[in-house]
Amino acid sequence: MPDDKINARRFPRSKPLEFLILLVVAVVVAAGVRTFLVQTFYIPSGSMEQTLLLNDKVLVNKAVYRFRDPERGEIIVFEPPIGWGAGPSEQEYIKRVIGVGGDRVVCCDPQNRITVNGHPLDETYLFPGDAPSDDKFDVTVPEGRLWVMGDHRSDSADSRAHLESDLGTVPVDRVAGRAFAIYWPTSRWRSLSVPPTFSGVPDAG
Repeated sequence: MPDDKINARRFPRSKPLEFLILLVVAVVVAAGVRTFLVQTFYIPSGSMEQTLLLNDKVLVNKAVYRFRDPERGEIIVFEPPIGWGAGPSEQEYIKRVIGVGGDRVVCCDPQNRITVNGHPLDETYLFPGDAPSDDKFDVTVPEGRLWVMGDHRSDSADSRAHLESDLGTVPVDRVAGRAFAIYWPTSRWRSLSVPPTFSGVPDAG
């Protein structure tokens, strides 16, 4: 009977060369993931406490905003607008989106709550003891820009610190991605979901 098996010739391979090839492939794949999909960031300040603590490490989805704009309540990493004065060791900021293009963001209503398009925010994520804002403002966010604030309002240099002109808002095209989980330390692993209060915000105008 004919033998249906195919006998493949085995060529000797150098194990160091094979390891080197696998290493190069792994580096290329990791670089691609970091550039286009997911990147890690560490938290350099207390401006997002207690949601994010100093030296927490977070995972940032860099692909999501290729398909849509940031939404209210999401935590974003972004390059600060010119004029925010970021130093060389602080190239990116991390804050929460409070208002998007067209939204009217006001501080504050008679119950001392920030409102977005008239909807009062129940900001249970704020740092204990912090007011929603010690600064009063009434801002309509320009299209293509975002109003952002830290969760530790008394220790956050955010949109409120740059109210002149439109410098207080962040251009959407400067957003690097959405922080979606804390991964380090492992004792603090958790997802970073949008707080329920933002679901009640009506569309602008």
